[in-house]
Amino acid sequence: MRKLVKTRDLKVGMYVILDLPWYKHPFLKSSFDVSSENDISRLLKAGIEEVPIDMSLSREVPQDVKPDSQGDVSPAKPLWAPEQLIPPELQAAVHDSTLSSSEKAGIVRKSCLILMERLLESPTAENIHTAKKGLYDVVDLITSEGEMTKHLLDITSHDFYTYTHSANVGILSVSLSKALFGTSGNHNMRELGAAFFLHDLGKVRIDSSYINKPGKLTDEEMREMKRHPAHGFNILHKARELSTECKLIVLEHHERDDGRGYPRGLRGDEIHLYARICAIADVYDALTSMRSYKQPMAPFSALKLMKEEMIGHFHTELFEKFVKMFC
Repeated sequence: MRKLVKTRDLKVGMYVILDLPWYKHPFLKSSFDVSSENDISRLLKAGIEEVPIDMSLSREVPQDVKPDSQGDVSPAKPLWAPEQLIPPELQAAVHDSTLSSSEKAGIVRKSCLILMERLLESPTAENIHTAKKGLYDVVDLITSEGEMTKHLLDITSHDFYTYTHSANVGILSVSLSKALFGTSGNHNMRELGAAFFLHDLGKVRIDSSYINKPGKLTDEEMREMKRHPAHGFNILHKARELSTECKLIVLEHHERDDGRGYPRGLRGDEIHLYARICAIADVYDALTSMRSYKQPMAPFSALKLMKEEMIGHFHTELFEKFVKMFC
């Protein structure tokens, strides 16, 4: 059951559903639990004067609302149903031989953003399963179209929402895997690609105020953030999605070759090859993306910094192959 509430009357514990496009509000997700007064302040600053709240998911309800005699509420429906996840333009592009690689790249880019945004807003097991089918199409296009990688690198956006970052890292990682593995049949590129796009799935269990914080996280906030790889692995395990080695991408993409990563402090070959690929793309996209507290770095500057100041984080040969994608 929904009720429209004035933003100034919101309370911590109310579950907000923003019926707005992603670019018209400052939050990672369009539906979320109000966790602090800061969330309310951000809504007001965005010019949002009233919002719907889901009564069944709210820990705090408006004073003028009373529960019915049975105390029952209808279970909340996911924001997106499986059939709404994949933009129809994506599948059409797969089969349209009249489109140029440049045109297909634009469709792939837009479709990835839409798909990942909707999935992260409704990360049910059924939606994860359905999203994989759309991601398979993306992987097929990247691996089969000769010029696709070049065009996708040219149009990668530089904002840093989780769904944008997920799409960027997915595209970069699939492109690097294509350069590394070529037409080898030893790697399931579809499953591998889906895992790259889903590498940050665990952030759906992290307080959005930590993810969007304009500055350095406290020690406690950082400890919470560092749980997202394990959260993502567990979500996929419970959904029975992806092979074990592909789920390791999600679990290990913040591990570092010098052993200074997390969550387990793995070192060198202890880290799965696929996760090492994802780690390079993940850092590169973070450096080249706009954040509230920094300007994006130019690609060359980011690669130079990674080589000169962070090379201990990465597998050297993989990093060199990554650099060559931009040459």
